[in-house]
Amino acid sequence: MAAQPTIPRRGLFVGGGWREPSLGRRLPVVNPATEATIGDIPAATAEDVEIAVAAARDAFSRDGGRHWSHAPGAVRAKFLRAIAAKIKDRKSDLALLETLDSGKPLDETDADMEDAAVCFEYYADLAESLDEKQRSPISLPMENFKSHILKEPIGVVGLITPWNYPLLMATWKVAPSLAAGCTAVLKPSELASLTCLELGAICIEVGLPPGVLNIITGLGPEAGGPLSSHPHVDKVAFTGSTETGKRIMTAAAQMVKPVSLELGGKSPLIVFDDVDIDKAVEWAMFGIFANAGQVCSATSRLLLHEKIAKQFLDRLVAWAKNIKVSDPLEEGCRLGSVVSEGQYEKIKKFISTARSEGATILYGGARPQMLVHQCKFGERKSLDQSSVSKSLGQRVKLWNLQMILTMV
Repeated sequence: MAAQPTIPRRGLFVGGGWREPSLGRRLPVVNPATEATIGDIPAATAEDVEIAVAAARDAFSRDGGRHWSHAPGAVRAKFLRAIAAKIKDRKSDLALLETLDSGKPLDETDADMEDAAVCFEYYADLAESLDEKQRSPISLPMENFKSHILKEPIGVVGLITPWNYPLLMATWKVAPSLAAGCTAVLKPSELASLTCLELGAICIEVGLPPGVLNIITGLGPEAGGPLSSHPHVDKVAFTGSTETGKRIMTAAAQMVKPVSLELGGKSPLIVFDDVDIDKAVEWAMFGIFANAGQVCSATSRLLLHEKIAKQFLDRLVAWAKNIKVSDPLEEGCRLGSVVSEGQYEKIKKFISTARSEGATILYGGARPQMLVHQCKFGERKSLDQSSVSKSLGQRVKLWNLQMILTMV
């Protein structure tokens, strides 16, 4: 098992440096696999959002944008590649931090760090290619008119990201924003912020111009809300729940502000009777049990052709029984903890509701006995068996006439 690192104590990353939150408050960081408090993060409020947005606005317009927003894409690409290189250098440490913070198996967070680095490299290439496309002519059927394409950064962007892929999902928003010449304020989920704060430390190491990227942590209503509704934020990009997305869209509409929303889903996997069943079962397992099923595109429903339904489910249950459920730092772990006790209780309620409305639990749905007494509170609440259940032939509230997978 990997050695436990010291959790860095960071402030808010604003204007190229660290600062304490205006109200001096901090939030505990809880390892969801042990329920132990392992550190804390700053709790930003509206006052901190004001400072961060002002820093981003200043960085965008400083010296007429010569050093960032209107600099050649090759200039920005240099910084993006430097960030990618630092992430690769620190991949093991970052992966360990993210596992402790979110409960994901170490193999998964290690792959996520590699993907984050590759994402920065990809957008570095795009930033460079943007130079070649600027002012490219458009052919018009009129001799007296000329038309050219000029792509310009939109301005200051507010980026609000979730807890299921903490650094990777942040990278998906940060890298394209910076490549385009925007400046940004990133607000990661309070449930998993450690690696995003370490991105701030990396920005200092590579000499990213102050204020180009600012990172504030804290609760959604206290930090995310003021960021999404701020009049000097030119665009908001959000990944998270549908309800929060609605509130962000409503706030943005008052200023006719563009938004990008990636919201929750309930994704079915449709399996016909002519498939290779073993392959289909393998992909169904990956689709629901990777990242403990905490993915908006997780295949949490199965729609099976009746000719293969029993055979498919028998093999699915057999596979589920072989999943290693353990501390996410243990070698070979395939199913770690869910991210928080609140998430755990929500999923337990789903299973309880399914049972009460007629669904049959084919496997799991309870806490593995070897994990019951490993937590300091007497039981490890956030680690449970994989669970496979089915609902057939009757109307149930959550899963009407469809096969379902539920992961706890």
